Amino acid sequence: MSVAVLKKVGDTPASEGEAALPKVARKRNRRRILLGVIAFLVIACGGVYGRYWYLVGRFIESTNNAYLRADQVAMAPRVSGQVSDIYVKDNEDVVAGQALLKIDPRRYEMTVRQAKATVDAREADVEKSKADLRQQDAVIAQAVADVETARVNSELAQKEYERSAALAVRGFATQQKNEQTESALAQARSTVNLKQAALDAARQQVATLKAQLAQAEAQLAAAKESLSQAEIDLSDTVVRSPITGRVGDRTVQLGQFAQPGTKLLTIVPTGQIYLVANFKETQVRNMRPGQPAEISVDAYPDLKLRGTVESFAPGTGAQFALLPPENATGNFTKIVQRVPVRIRVNAPEKAAPAFVPGLSIEVSVNTKAAPAIRTAGVAQ
Repeated sequence: MSVAVLKKVGDTPASEGEAALPKVARKRNRRRILLGVIAFLVIACGGVYGRYWYLVGRFIESTNNAYLRADQVAMAPRVSGQVSDIYVKDNEDVVAGQALLKIDPRRYEMTVRQAKATVDAREADVEKSKADLRQQDAVIAQAVADVETARVNSELAQKEYERSAALAVRGFATQQKNEQTESALAQARSTVNLKQAALDAARQQVATLKAQLAQAEAQLAAAKESLSQAEIDLSDTVVRSPITGRVGDRTVQLGQFAQPGTKLLTIVPTGQIYLVANFKETQVRNMRPGQPAEISVDAYPDLKLRGTVESFAPGTGAQFALLPPENATGNFTKIVQRVPVRIRVNAPEKAAPAFVPGLSIEVSVNTKAAPAIRTAGVAQ
C-alpha cells in the first residue's frame, strides 16, 4: 500500500511539469508576436516619418524668435496749450479721422479773428489802390483835354500875332497891339508846356499807383496766408486719428499743458498686424518672398494661423544695434547671426480677444513651396 501511494505521489510532479510547458511556450509566442508588432509599428512609423522628413520636413525652417508687430502711430499735438477735452478711453477702438482730444482753442480763435481783420484791411487797401488808379485815368484824360485846349489857344494866339504883325508893318495897327498879341502868344505857348508837363506827371503817377496796387495785393496775399496758418493752427487743436486702430499707451490727462511733439497716446492698427521672425543665417538660404508659413501663437496654442513671407531686412539685427559689433579688434568668436524676416499674417478679424502686437510666435516656413504670386492690393 505504501508503494502504491508513493508511486501515485511521485507521478504528480511529472504531470504538472508537462502541463506547464505549453503555457510557457504560449507566453513566449505572445511576447514574440507583441514585440514583432511593436517592431513593425516602429519601423512603419519611422518609415512614414522618414518619408515625410525627406519630402517635406527637411525643407521646413522654424524659429521661436518671432513676435507680432504693427506699424503703430504715436499721437502728438502740433500746437501748444491745455488739454480741454479727451474723447477716447484706454484700449478703445477708433477709426481714421476720429477726434481723440482737444486743446483749448480760444487763443487760436482770437488769432483767426485778427487774421481775418487784417485780410479785410488789406482788401480795402487793394480796392483803394484800384480806385486811385481809375481816378488817375480820369486825371490823365483831363490833362490830355487841357493840353489840346492849350494848343488850340496857342494856335489862335499865333494867328492873332501874325495878323497883328502884318497890320503893324503896314501901319494899320499900333505897336502896343502888336506887343499884346505877341505876349498872348507867349502865354499860350507857356500854357501848352505847362499842361503837357501836367500830363506827363499824371502819366508817371500811374506807375506809382500800379506799384502801390501791387504792394497792396502782396500784403493781401500775405494776410491770407497768415489767415490760412491761423485756421490750420485752430483745426490742429483737435487731434484726430490718422488710421483705424486701438488706443494704447494713453498718458494724456485733462488740463495737461501739451507742447508740440509731446507724445500723448498711441494708435495701434490691430487690423494690420504682421510678424517679424529672426531666423538664423543658416536657415534663409532657400527662403523666398511669397512662401507659405505656419504660425503658432504661444498665448493661444489651439489657434493655428497661416502667413506669407513678405520681405527680408537689409541687414542682420547686429547691424542695426545701437552699438554694432566690431569684429576686427581683439579676440574673435564666431556667432551665428539672425536675419529679420517679415511675414504677413493671414488672420481673421476676430482671431482672438487679445491678438495684439508683442505676442510670442513660433513660425515655420516651407522653403520647398514655390513662392505665391503677389497680386496688387495686398497690404504691405
